[in-house]
Amino acid sequence: MENAPECTPSPSESTQPPSSAREPEVVPPGDSEGCARPLNTVPKKLCGYLSKFGGKGPIKGWKCRWFFYDESKCHLYYSRTAQDANPLDSIDLSSAVFDCKANAEDEGTFEVKTPNRVITLKAATKQVMLYWLQQLQMKRWEFHNSPPALPVTPAAGQSGNESTLHLKLEQEAELEEFLCPVKTPTGLVGAAAALQPVPAMPSALQNISLKHLGTEIQNTMHNIRGNKQVQATGHGPLVDESSQGGEPLISDPNTPAKEPEEPPKPASRSSLSPSPMQKPKRQNNTFPFFSDGLARSRMAQEKSVALEQQVLMLTEELKSQKELVIILHKALEAAQQEKRASSAYLAATEDKDRLELVRHKVRHIAELNQRVETLEQDRERLAHESGLLEQQVQVLQQQVQLLMDKNQAKQQVICKLSQKLTEDLVQEDQPASAANGDFLSQQERMEHLKDDMEAYRTQNRFLNSEIHQVTKIWRKVAEKEKALLTKCAYLQARNCQVESKYLAGLRRLQEAAGADVGELPELLRQLVQEALQWEAGEAPDSVELRSISEYDDYGFLTVPDYEVEDLKLLAKIQALEVRSHHLLALDTVQRPLRERWAALTELAPSAELKQLLRAGVPREHRPRVWRWLVHRRVQHLHSPGCYQELLARGQTCQHPAARQIELDLNRTFPTNKHFTCPTSSFPDKLRRVLLAFSWQNPAIGYCQGLNRLAAIALLVLEDEESAFWCLVAIVETILPAEYYSKTLMASQVDQRVLRDLLSEKLPRLTTHLRQHHIDLSLITFNWFLVVFADSLISDILLQVWDAFLYEGTKVVFRYALAIFKYNEEEILRLQDSLEIYQYLRFFTKTICDSRKLMSIAFNDMNPFPMKQLRQLRAIHQERLEAELRELELLKAEYLERQASRGRAVPESCVSEDEGEGDG
Repeated sequence: MENAPECTPSPSESTQPPSSAREPEVVPPGDSEGCARPLNTVPKKLCGYLSKFGGKGPIKGWKCRWFFYDESKCHLYYSRTAQDANPLDSIDLSSAVFDCKANAEDEGTFEVKTPNRVITLKAATKQVMLYWLQQLQMKRWEFHNSPPALPVTPAAGQSGNESTLHLKLEQEAELEEFLCPVKTPTGLVGAAAALQPVPAMPSALQNISLKHLGTEIQNTMHNIRGNKQVQATGHGPLVDESSQGGEPLISDPNTPAKEPEEPPKPASRSSLSPSPMQKPKRQNNTFPFFSDGLARSRMAQEKSVALEQQVLMLTEELKSQKELVIILHKALEAAQQEKRASSAYLAATEDKDRLELVRHKVRHIAELNQRVETLEQDRERLAHESGLLEQQVQVLQQQVQLLMDKNQAKQQVICKLSQKLTEDLVQEDQPASAANGDFLSQQERMEHLKDDMEAYRTQNRFLNSEIHQVTKIWRKVAEKEKALLTKCAYLQARNCQVESKYLAGLRRLQEAAGADVGELPELLRQLVQEALQWEAGEAPDSVELRSISEYDDYGFLTVPDYEVEDLKLLAKIQALEVRSHHLLALDTVQRPLRERWAALTELAPSAELKQLLRAGVPREHRPRVWRWLVHRRVQHLHSPGCYQELLARGQTCQHPAARQIELDLNRTFPTNKHFTCPTSSFPDKLRRVLLAFSWQNPAIGYCQGLNRLAAIALLVLEDEESAFWCLVAIVETILPAEYYSKTLMASQVDQRVLRDLLSEKLPRLTTHLRQHHIDLSLITFNWFLVVFADSLISDILLQVWDAFLYEGTKVVFRYALAIFKYNEEEILRLQDSLEIYQYLRFFTKTICDSRKLMSIAFNDMNPFPMKQLRQLRAIHQERLEAELRELELLKAEYLERQASRGRAVPESCVSEDEGEGDG
């Protein structure tokens, strides 16, 4: 086993940015040794010779191939030699993973695994193998993180280089966490490897690819043609600039280039034009040719080395000249100071001034003498300390000498004992020598195991880095897939909108055509039939669009099966609009809403919770939220085992309402598969819930409409006991008392309250309905009785229930007014009472935009105080009770009159049967 690859201190030493240029540049020797270089130099190319395992039959084995990485496609091309014109094949690295084999028989073996095949490669040494693996990892990462191609501008090019450099440094830093970057193997990789001789193979036939025989023949003809051109010119490598290929050719990469003394003579037309066999392949620009630049690169290297030596010499000379300048500068300053002192002495006119200058000089000399004395004292002190240290060093040297003498004596004793032990071992018999041999073999095995352990450690580090990078690539691909799915959802929504507009147009044309005789009604019927039968799932295989599902998440039909053809078309339009609104809101509304609900771990009454409930609860959180809402309402009524006791009571004796419950079971949600499928368990659960409630509340027992309330609770909560308590919460705590009594007193009161609120909030619509004598209670009474269970589509219905279970009946009034506001313009356009009634019968099913309806209910209908609602209820309840009392009085008077008149029947009115006697 070889030693572990040498680590470099700089991450930039192991990889260089790739280039998409066709002709590789030969890097200076400093770069090939893994040294750092400026960023503006030409980046090194990933290319070199590797052995590839392949072939069939007797020629199966390792084949030497020249590999070259193409940045633009993230492909690793390979050919037989570096001078071949066309590649034999390529390996797609964008979806490949890499694996190094620590237990392989041949050292330096690694694998490149693509979705289609596994390619086994072998490098010359372990270091070269690790270098290739790290470089391939980086190239793959750069390809996945490279931004889309944009028009090249200086600013864009500079920013692109900065982003590429940032990604490169980030990737190198991550690789260093797992495996140290490997130095660039000198002469074995990069463009310089093309200057080396092709690695020899046992036989020339073994290195030929029979699978790509046509390419091999073309490359051979290309090389022969290049050799002939070189022999014809008598110069160095001949560059072929023919228009078809445009690729420079070289005759021998090992021959250094020479400067031509005179221009070469024009070659003949036949020698310059490519052969017909080669012409189609010469236009393939995915694999580069190597020109005479490879041969001339040696001279460039020699020149660069000479220039570097000259630069070093000039640098040393410049340093010495700078030191000389500093010394001369100091001498010049001393001379100038002396000159200034002499000038001042000579310039003095009086002896007093000269005497003062002399005194100043004397004082200066005295100061200097003091400094000299101080420095002398410091020197003596330092000399004394130095002497002490020297004495200590001598003492330590003596101690070291004693230790060395002791060590030498011990070594001699050890040598004597080892010699004696060897003599004793030699004198032992054969079993002892065999044991010694086992000991040595054990040592060898330990050494081999240590080498294997080091190899496996290196393999483990590389595989960890590979797993880390593949995971990051997978996450990035997942993000791209998520973005594409969002875009696809948006396009599907637009498609649904266009299709719904198309169907609406057909419907209007159908209405306009009426019963006219001609080809138009027949054509419209044909178009409508095709539109009803068409589904997005019938699109071509290349376009995967999700068709409208037959049932929604809660089992309701998305396109109701109406018998009337016009309503069938309307149902399809509604389903398309619902889907388009859902797809458009998926990313902008639903995803943030889900994130907010996921972050809401504990439920507690608050303004934020109210807003979230009004916006709707995601399907995955709705059962948990509803259980909490129901528990808040019935915690004073709830007792453990209560539901089971009520069921047990129903088994002992039959409730009077059991027959009516049984009749209503089959009429509960005929458009929901959970209540129409014969094998479904929901009808049995619903029966038990309704029977338990009839025993729980004998005053009500059972009333038509309770089956729909319990069914909605079952669809969401799925647990029948939770559905039972939800029904109890609605009937006994949320809705007013006597809402489901025999007289339906509270239900009638709410209809009158709704009529007053409609007059206040929507006066135009109220006036229009009064003009046509429309009684809205015929439509809205069932809304309040079952809380819109039969009226709205499931998505909007459950959003209404989310707020209803928290805020109470005020939500029902808000949404009832919002439904009329949503369709106000459509109703105002109708001018016939029969048409208005027909439209009001199904117009709630046309509401598709839940966000718009919610905004109308909770924004446009404001202010909506609960105090006003209570006052209106009290007023109308008092009036209704007075009316009922008056009816009771009239009924009593009528009964009294009937009793006073008696039940005698006139003789003339007796029938023949009554008048016949027994005889």
